[in-house]
Amino acid sequence: MEGMQRRLGLLNATTINMSNMVGIGPFIAIALILQTLAGPQAYLAWIVGTVIALADGLVVAELGAANPAAGGTYVFLKKGFGSRTWGRMLAFLFVWQILFAGPLEIASGNIGLVQYLRVFLPDLSAMEGKLLAAGICVVLIFALYRRIDDIAKLMLGLWSVMLLTTGWVIVTGILHFDPALAFDLPEDAFRFDLAFLQGLGEGSAEVLYLFLGYYQVCYLGAEVKDPGRTIPRAVLYSVLGVAVIDIAISFSFIGVVPWRQAMESPFLGALFVEQVYGPWAANLLAGMIVITAFGSIFALLLGYSRVPYAAARDGIFFRQLGELHPTKGFPHRSLLLIGAGTIAASFFSLDNVIKALMAARILIQFIGHTIALFLIRARKDDVERPFSMWGYPLPAIISLVGYTYVFLSLGGWFILFGVGTLLLGTVVYLGIASRQKEWPFARSGTSGQ
Repeated sequence: MEGMQRRLGLLNATTINMSNMVGIGPFIAIALILQTLAGPQAYLAWIVGTVIALADGLVVAELGAANPAAGGTYVFLKKGFGSRTWGRMLAFLFVWQILFAGPLEIASGNIGLVQYLRVFLPDLSAMEGKLLAAGICVVLIFALYRRIDDIAKLMLGLWSVMLLTTGWVIVTGILHFDPALAFDLPEDAFRFDLAFLQGLGEGSAEVLYLFLGYYQVCYLGAEVKDPGRTIPRAVLYSVLGVAVIDIAISFSFIGVVPWRQAMESPFLGALFVEQVYGPWAANLLAGMIVITAFGSIFALLLGYSRVPYAAARDGIFFRQLGELHPTKGFPHRSLLLIGAGTIAASFFSLDNVIKALMAARILIQFIGHTIALFLIRARKDDVERPFSMWGYPLPAIISLVGYTYVFLSLGGWFILFGVGTLLLGTVVYLGIASRQKEWPFARSGTSGQ
């Protein structure tokens, strides 16, 4: 097998993106968003989060169209900071961060899936739930042992279930929406003090968690047909589509279920339809959410498994990960590595997993690739740019400032986790670079752009 084949069109690319973006996210995170400011005023976070996601989506669209290769941000960092100097180290750190944030993100879907399985298994103990979440990942690994075009067909089916699930919730919400419930604001809802700003930042982090995945198609860049047109469209269609779906679901929930009850429910979606149709509907929707969640984590594991592979092929990461399966043409060793990390992460709580994954990835991924875009633009390299963001540099500035605000709102322990994982990765990189005589230990004349 010489390399990966370009087989993913616009429909496949968009379904892969949206399947992992929607997934179980709105059915588990909306309660957490409400908790951040203790009331529907927390939905201000939807405005902040959507603006940040759309701005960063334009950054990703431009970078992905110009650099359609496996790896996504990994490739963007190398291009922006120099493939043999700072870009080499930052690319390593991005892959290093994926070993933490990727499994955490997939594990959040596993944990949420098990929450909805409790509708059918109410006596499931805490440890049994954790073991079940880990077991789901084992099933995923086996499911992904196949060719990319076979996976694309499967994702189309899972995406269809996602649309049916979210469509049912949204239509039900429209038909039974009660404005008095949805806008039942508590006293002093809008204080605009430091605590309010931190709560809004935490809520925005939860919203951005629901948007995670709009860049997923860039990880599969080497497998996308007509990438200069397909990647930007898939990214922007995904952000806009998911914004409409998730915001509609959010207001549907609190327009039927009082928000004080909603923010305490571990399976809000099932509670929502139960109050309208009865217990049978709760069971049916819970089953559909489980299928939707499986599609989401399936797409996530698919995309993240390509990142260590791309780095290994470039000689920046462990070379053993740079091999494709001899007959099916996918990076099987990288898949097993990310899968193993997901199994371990499935034993932590949902709230901690979400905050930790946001802390781990904001610095090196979202802030990193935005700075890379500024550097590429400033150098005025003779690079073909099939797509250029509208209104440059405003969207890039919004992305940079917005993600910095969200990171600083996560709290001390999670900020420490995000910084600490990068510092540890820097030590590992410098140790490897020293032994291999790579930058910054390369002999004079061997480094450069």
